[in-house]
Amino acid sequence: MDLKDKLLSSYIAFEEKFDMDSNLHEVRNQAIKNFENKGFPTKKEEAWKYTSLNAILKNDFSVFPKHENAIEFKDVKKYFLHEVDTYKLVFIDGKFSSFLSSTTHEGIDVCLLSSVLTKPKYKPTLETYFNQIAKKDETLTSLNTAFAQEGAFINIPKSKVADKPIEIVYFSTGTEAALMVQPRNLIIVGENAHVQIIERHQSLNSNPVLTNSVTEIFAQKRANVDYYKIQNDVQTANLIDNTYIAQKQESRVAVHTFSFGGNITRNNLNFYHQGERIDSTLKGITIIGDKQHVDHFTLVHHAQPNCESHQNYKGIFGDSSTGVFNGKIYVEKEAQKTDAFQQNNNILVSEKATINAKPQLEIFADDVKCSHGCTIGQLDETAMFYMQQRGIPKKEARALLMYAFSNEVIQSIKIPELKQRITKIIANKLGVKMGFEL
Repeated sequence: MDLKDKLLSSYIAFEEKFDMDSNLHEVRNQAIKNFENKGFPTKKEEAWKYTSLNAILKNDFSVFPKHENAIEFKDVKKYFLHEVDTYKLVFIDGKFSSFLSSTTHEGIDVCLLSSVLTKPKYKPTLETYFNQIAKKDETLTSLNTAFAQEGAFINIPKSKVADKPIEIVYFSTGTEAALMVQPRNLIIVGENAHVQIIERHQSLNSNPVLTNSVTEIFAQKRANVDYYKIQNDVQTANLIDNTYIAQKQESRVAVHTFSFGGNITRNNLNFYHQGERIDSTLKGITIIGDKQHVDHFTLVHHAQPNCESHQNYKGIFGDSSTGVFNGKIYVEKEAQKTDAFQQNNNILVSEKATINAKPQLEIFADDVKCSHGCTIGQLDETAMFYMQQRGIPKKEARALLMYAFSNEVIQSIKIPELKQRITKIIANKLGVKMGFEL
């Protein structure tokens, strides 16, 4: 039985095991039918031309973890931003860990998605979003909609500012031979509200894991959202990250994606403009080696006038690694005065490394300022020679050049402790110690 058939047969057991309200039950049934019709994406689809899931899907993934596993904080402390106090939502093999988490309902909601689905207090809020969830017919998002059992619910009410950053961390213990988890996050940021969120998926051993994650962010008028994704997993971990962001008038949302580890990582990042004077920022740094594969697929849908979007992705690829960047800017006829910028720069530090870049612009408005650029090259040998002439060893010179290459993205991180953490991870990936801190 292949994985698709296993999932379809498992859905029947899933329905019997979990008591769902009528709204969610209808959405789930619609989603599993969509997945049944479409199946897993293949390279025949243009959006997946350079990324194949075939090798992953050969694993005999367990859909439901059989055991609840406890984790000591001392064993996972290094994965948290312990330099600063944060709210924490921690999940182990897809299940919530109250021991490792720090939640709140005081002024803001940082809690479990499952805990609010059936509460009358939240029903009017959630019903607003159910129809939007049902309309997402991408096959992997549909699969997640059908099977998602748990995830984060973050609600920042009107004019509230989250008093500290929020960390969402998913651990896989690997006690199953191979595990598939499907977390679901719903984030609502009210009018004039502000929040900073850090998301991480981390395997704790070498058993294969496939995470099919969906995060939905709804930013209301003049909301301000800073979202950071840290992807620095082990070589047997596979991540498909689907993020959908709907922005209202004058909102500002920035998503930074740091891809440093894992086997196959696919980031689907989609922005939808639903008002004027919106600002969307998409930035990322990818540093990988071995046979790792990272695919960034981005969409910014400009549907209203006087909006801006800024994309800046940097990639450093070594050994036999593969990078993919497929960035699309879509400008509707009504979206006059759009200012859309997209840049993708890549360095190949190995002759066996590969990058496939496909920037796309579809513009139907006539009064816009849109640009895109893509570069693929090697390190500047002249700069290397110049630095070595001044006593900097070759290894450190290479690292400094690569760090400078990615620094433009690092500088835009707004949490100082996270900026230091990312800097240390990059230094470790480059194999040097940086003699400074940001």
